[in-house]
Amino acid sequence: MLKKLYLKNYILIDELELDFNSGLNVITGETGAGKSIIVNAVDIIFAPRVSKEVIKNGKAIIELTILDEKGKLAQILDENEIDSLGDEVVITKEISQSSVKTRVNGILANHDLLSEIKDSFLDIHSQHQTYKLLQPKFHINFLDNFANIENQLIEYKSLYKKYKGLLKDLEEAKLAAKTTENQVDFLKFQIKEIEDANIEDENEYDNLKDELTYLENAEKLKEITYFSHKAISGDDNSILDALGKILSNLSKASAIDKKLENIEEEFVDVTERLHDISSDLERYAEKVENDTQRLDEIQERLFVLDKLRRKYGATLLDVLTTYDNLKIEYEKIEFSEKNVQELEIQIENILKILNEKADELSKMRKNTNLAKLVQEELALLDLPNSKFEISFSEVPLNETGKDKVEFLISTNVSEGLKPLSKVASGGEISRVMLAIKTIFAQSDDTDTMIFDEIDTGISGKASQSVADELAKSAKYHQIIVITHQPIIASKADRHFHVKKSQTDKTKIEVNVLSGDERYTAIAELAAGEVNEQSLEFARSLGRG
Repeated sequence: MLKKLYLKNYILIDELELDFNSGLNVITGETGAGKSIIVNAVDIIFAPRVSKEVIKNGKAIIELTILDEKGKLAQILDENEIDSLGDEVVITKEISQSSVKTRVNGILANHDLLSEIKDSFLDIHSQHQTYKLLQPKFHINFLDNFANIENQLIEYKSLYKKYKGLLKDLEEAKLAAKTTENQVDFLKFQIKEIEDANIEDENEYDNLKDELTYLENAEKLKEITYFSHKAISGDDNSILDALGKILSNLSKASAIDKKLENIEEEFVDVTERLHDISSDLERYAEKVENDTQRLDEIQERLFVLDKLRRKYGATLLDVLTTYDNLKIEYEKIEFSEKNVQELEIQIENILKILNEKADELSKMRKNTNLAKLVQEELALLDLPNSKFEISFSEVPLNETGKDKVEFLISTNVSEGLKPLSKVASGGEISRVMLAIKTIFAQSDDTDTMIFDEIDTGISGKASQSVADELAKSAKYHQIIVITHQPIIASKADRHFHVKKSQTDKTKIEVNVLSGDERYTAIAELAAGEVNEQSLEFARSLGRG
């Protein structure tokens, strides 16, 4: 249960501390006094995001102390490695212009942890939930919460998500496999054309061009190298003949002057090296052949490669890269065609399982006694002639199964069942919501229920019924309710009165009422003013 709410620098509140009772806690005050601001603070402390507009000055603080009498929160804290503070859990949210930080027992907490804590003990009714009650698309959520099918629903949703993913994959595979037969044939032709060329490597073209140049100039090369050989070492007037004469003279000179010996040796080396070059040129000239057959082969090969280069890339590297890409594209088409068949089989199998699980969910939903319990609660809430039923119709598979669920109601004997939004008045909607909340709280052992003006649109005998039902529920759950109904306020175990005061600035004050103060507040709720008659009425409610 909620033990304490502390607020500081929050909207119109400088500082405020509220201690709640375990039974029925009633909050009253004039319209616009700020009652909802207090209740909303409890909701905001669990929210993942919060507007910085709630900051009054500097840093806003919301602190909630929860009394964990049943030990439900202790297990959650233990699983998240958060130290216990006995039977209390303290949640603090600090809101500044630069950050929002929420701590549980002093440890920073994420939204998942906060949601788990909230869901384990607290249910907050808001006008937004009333709106959802009028929208048939949300009715299945109300029913599923009661039917206790969370595990089955999680399993189904996981499978449905996989099913939707397979459908998307199938659509993409079919799109990829849509390639026309002509396109596939052309793709195969391109691949074969490159494969048939048997390209050695990316350098083959350049190597052949070099060899072609050699063969086209074979005679010239033979002539040049042979002439050079003869010039160096021919019989008469050759370079080596001239060098021999020079060497003979150097030999004579070095015999006279030893300083020339080194030059003589170098000259001998040059002569020998030139002789080797001449021999190399001779051998080269002898080997040069004008191979016309090889020349024709190279020209034919270059013709093939040039054709590929014109079609598939400027270089053989480009051609080979294009070939790889064409192969990938073709394999993708082959894979897509095969994949379409495999995906269709997978989808057929998963669809069968989905339908079985959807049927199981439908059966569990239809086997609940929610409609009967709501009708019984409505009778206690001054709607004795009402009928409440849950309509089921089958729809195509979706993320919740194959059920379309809608709540139907008849508040008069003479009227047939119709959708809530078309029949129920504001007061009737409030009582249906109270009935559902009461039943849910009993089924899931909710510790604390907060109602923000659940009494909207009701008066007289209906108010008495709602007050009695809230008081009855408060014996088993902590109830916090904002009300404008004096009869509901009279049932309070603890009565908070909210007042907005204004001097140099507007601020909110909250007081716990007892005795005559409480009768005065109830009298004002009943008559809009305090007089002897309204005070006596307030006292009579207290005695009742």
